[in-house]
Amino acid sequence: MHVVIAGGGSAGHIEPALNTADALRRADPLIGITMLGTEKGLDTKLIPARGYELRLIPAVPLPRKPSAALLTLPSRLLGTVKAAQQVITDVDADVVIGFGGYVALPAYLAARRAKRPIVVHEANIRPGLANRVGAKFTDHVLTGSPAVPMPGATCVGMPLRPAITGLDRAAVRAEARKAFGLDPDRPTLLVTGGSQGARRLNDTMVASVKTLHDAGIQVLHSYGDKNAVAIEADPDGPPYVARPYVDRMDLAYAAADLAMTRSGMMTCSELAAVGLPSVYVPLPVGNGEQRLNAAPVVAAGGGLVIDDAALTPQWFAANVVPLLLDAERLTAMSEAARRFGIRDADEKIVDLVFAAAGVTRPRGVGAGSAGSAGGAATGSVAQAAETAKAAEVTAEPAEATAAETAKAAEPAEVIAVEPAEVAKSAASEPAEPVEATAAEPAKAAEPAEATATEPAEPAEVPAAVAAEATATEDGDR
Repeated sequence: MHVVIAGGGSAGHIEPALNTADALRRADPLIGITMLGTEKGLDTKLIPARGYELRLIPAVPLPRKPSAALLTLPSRLLGTVKAAQQVITDVDADVVIGFGGYVALPAYLAARRAKRPIVVHEANIRPGLANRVGAKFTDHVLTGSPAVPMPGATCVGMPLRPAITGLDRAAVRAEARKAFGLDPDRPTLLVTGGSQGARRLNDTMVASVKTLHDAGIQVLHSYGDKNAVAIEADPDGPPYVARPYVDRMDLAYAAADLAMTRSGMMTCSELAAVGLPSVYVPLPVGNGEQRLNAAPVVAAGGGLVIDDAALTPQWFAANVVPLLLDAERLTAMSEAARRFGIRDADEKIVDLVFAAAGVTRPRGVGAGSAGSAGGAATGSVAQAAETAKAAEVTAEPAEATAAETAKAAEPAEVIAVEPAEVAKSAASEPAEPVEATAAEPAKAAEPAEATATEPAEPAEVPAAVAAEATATEDGDR
């Protein structure tokens, strides 16, 4: 069996795609896997590093306002759909899986034209245009949260790495704290804003060093490789370990009693899966998605949420410090988070992919997800060891370039998408956050994408795209 996986542009799309690829390979080491990507974003950095074949197609973002770029939009869309279809044909794909991002929409359209089964996974509480359109072409629609408003979808959770799903925090805690130079017995706060850092979190921590010292609380603070913080901690007091980057987040989770972080979907999913209670500080830009991401686990009792502007040293001292000193409350929150967390999403996705392809899944092959049997396995630092998580590596998205173009010999086709209508829909969708989160750098602004159709079906696909792009319901982005 051969699978084409489309989820590129940002780590928020790439990481769940890669985790699914890993799960498929564990299920069947002989499976063929090809990742679709573009030169825009993190695709060329993260995907080859995990050992997967990457085929590039042109990135075709929509202009945010009427411009000369609209005049070339139809031909550029046609080229990227044809390039995606060429990949599907070259590898003789049995199924196409999409996770959103620049490549998902052309991948869905190409799979539909090639008559290949489609599986859609939507992580965001507010589904993006690509996945909303893709969901119209398949019955295999999955979500990362029960709060995602996609009719007929099945919530399977977010596919996570075995280092996370198999993490027993209590069993690994002593070794993890030793690895970071922390005291084995003090209450411990993990603060992270991802590889880029989060200024509000960093500023609050700098102003709270004395408060933490006086309370006997130690800190593991990942402040971001693009930031600098001046921490003046007492060398004879509780340890304050400040690093620009932590590449072993599994150990960081094991070392901590409480986390304070942004609330990207991967972050929320990982923290719930390991049962680490958290103070979520949603990124205050974009479409409010990060607050929505945190809401379900907070409602379940596994965390707190505080607006970015409200996170002051005074609030921190009145709320976070007492929580860290209340072992009974932390235990209850940890249990609530873990009950809410989903640790077998990768296995569920693998089952559905094989079913969609009409192929019997091999049994007894590969290790499977550590959390798929219900609960995490007891582990150690050695068992949890894994290369640095790809989702924590970030870079500024590069200018999109066409890595492939449609073959010149192929006849041109008409794309029935009205440029003015497309531009209107693109302008109506807010840009996504640009600051990093704990488990994933924030997604670069992800423009909506339009589509191409074949002459024999001139209205059906464009109508679906136009209808989704111009929707104004509260659930739309």
